[in-house]
Amino acid sequence: MKVLVHSSAELAQQSVCDVLTARILAHPASVIGLATGGTMEAVYDKLILSITRKAVPVRELLTFNLDEYWGLAPNHPASYRSYMNARLFDPAGIPRERTFLPVADAVEPDAESEAYEQRIREAGGIDLQLLGIGQNGHIGFNEPTSSLASRTRLKTLTESTRKANRQYFGDDEETPKYAITMGIGTILDARECLLLATGESKAEAVSRMIEGPLGAHCPASALQLHPKATVVLDADAASELKLREYYQHVHPDGIDRQPTHG
Repeated sequence: MKVLVHSSAELAQQSVCDVLTARILAHPASVIGLATGGTMEAVYDKLILSITRKAVPVRELLTFNLDEYWGLAPNHPASYRSYMNARLFDPAGIPRERTFLPVADAVEPDAESEAYEQRIREAGGIDLQLLGIGQNGHIGFNEPTSSLASRTRLKTLTESTRKANRQYFGDDEETPKYAITMGIGTILDARECLLLATGESKAEAVSRMIEGPLGAHCPASALQLHPKATVVLDADAASELKLREYYQHVHPDGIDRQPTHG
C-alpha cells in the first residue's frame, strides 16, 4: 500500500485529480470506478477544470459507481445518479449512456446486483477505482462485518452512516436504510485502487485501514491485500498514523517519486 501525505486537503484533492487526469489522457477508453460523498466534491470540481483546460478526451470512458441507495427514484435529488450527473458527468461532457450506477428503484435488488457485476465483467473490469472511507471504516457501503470476499449486493446501512447522510434529505424524508453496493471482493478486483481521505474525523479510520489488523471490523483494511493501492491523505487524516514519519520519508510532501540509484 502506497501512502501519500500532503500538507493540506487541497493538495491531496489535486493529487487525486492529477492521477485521474493522467490516466484518462494516457488511456481514453479506461474503465473508471467512481465514488460519491462530500470528500469527492472538490476532486470532481478540479477534474472538470482539468478536463476543460487540457482537452482531456472523455467520450470513450466507461464509469461504474460504487453504490446507490435502494428505493429512491433515480431522479431524486439525493440519489447518487443525480449527484454524479450534476457533479461530474454533465459538466465534464461524459455521455450518460457510458455511466453506470446500480438501479436505485430496482424491484429485485439481488437480480440488479448480479446484473451490475455482469456489466463490469463485460466492460473488461475496472482499471482504476476511486474510493473514500467512512468514519467507521466502510468503503462503498460495505459496513463493518462485511465479508472481505463480498460481491455487489444489498446492504443494510448502520445508524452512524444514515446519520452522516441525513443532511442530504428533506426534513420530511427518512434517510434510506439500504443501498446496493459493490462488494469488497468487487473493489479488490480493480487493477488499481486510489483512496482519498481528508480531515481529522477520518484519522482513526485511516489508521485502522493502513496499520491495523486486517478484518471485517474495518472493511477498508482489505486494501492491504491489493497489489496496487494508493492512499492519499491530508495532514489531519494522517494524524493518527504511527509510521507517518516513514511514509513522509518515502514520499516527501506526498510526491510519488520513483526510487533512483545514488
